[in-house]
Amino acid sequence: MSTTPATPVMSQDELKALVGRAALDYVEPGQIIGVGTGSTVNCFIDALAGMRERIAGAVSSSEASTQRLRAHGIPVFDANDVGDLAVYIDGADEIDPRGYMIKGGGAALTREKIVAAQARRFVCIADQSKWVGTLGRFPLPVEVIPMATQRLIRQFAALGAQARVRLRDGAPLVTDNGQHILDVTGLQISDPPAFESMVNDWPGVVTVGVFAHQRAHVCLLGTPEGVRTITF
Repeated sequence: MSTTPATPVMSQDELKALVGRAALDYVEPGQIIGVGTGSTVNCFIDALAGMRERIAGAVSSSEASTQRLRAHGIPVFDANDVGDLAVYIDGADEIDPRGYMIKGGGAALTREKIVAAQARRFVCIADQSKWVGTLGRFPLPVEVIPMATQRLIRQFAALGAQARVRLRDGAPLVTDNGQHILDVTGLQISDPPAFESMVNDWPGVVTVGVFAHQRAHVCLLGTPEGVRTITF
């Protein structure tokens, strides 16, 4: 009696590496590309090192990514010193069927949104655990000016949500921009563009981690069957 071998189950790290390599197909030779932040992007940066001689360099969304790029010998440019970018490649904490995302788990959301706005195409790389029907399961990061923290916590409470200051080693985490992060739970974001615009208008908010106005154009989703390419 013969049995069919079971399909090996890929770990989350293996799925991240899979989509990181797949994103190389969207890198145009000779171009400066936008590079995001996070563990999945680290896989992309490591894969990008193998073709570093074929690209002009990168614009990075965080100090951590800048260090990793430079460690691989990839030049990093200031966003102000270059024009439009052909592509921005970054991960997501959540992505929905319209290409709207929640980002900022790595506390780099403001710079990520700046670089995304500079690029003509946003390629999101993510494992299948990040795919959701409605945004809000993952705590929404909001970068804030510290003096506005308690008022903004009350504004989210008025929406029925709970906002907490993100801590590191018992103290408020400080972003690359010198600000703090609120993580907001209890949300179901059915209209991401409207929600993003509303929260961005609150005084003291630097950036909300809803990426609707800078949504993904393509998602490379890592699944046990391979990379699923979704266009929006």
